[in-house]
Amino acid sequence: MLYRLQACPFCERIVRKLHEYDLDYCSRFVEPRHSKRDAVKRISGKRTVPAIIDRSTGVTMSESANIVEYLDSTYGANV
Repeated sequence: MLYRLQACPFCERIVRKLHEYDLDYCSRFVEPRHSKRDAVKRISGKRTVPAIIDRSTGVTMSESANIVEYLDSTYGANV
């Protein structure tokens, strides 16, 4: 599951990486107002996006640079 905003360049970076590794995912678009992102806070402890839940490994995280590093290290060898 990918929590994201419409037209967010950081979120689109994650989408490109997910496509690069041919990973299936579902998107959930969240509230534009930071203070209204309770769904994201419940899963990651923060209200920032992008945030992911990797159901294959049980990992939940936010921050695009961290997510890219995680995806590269977890799925990069499979490309």
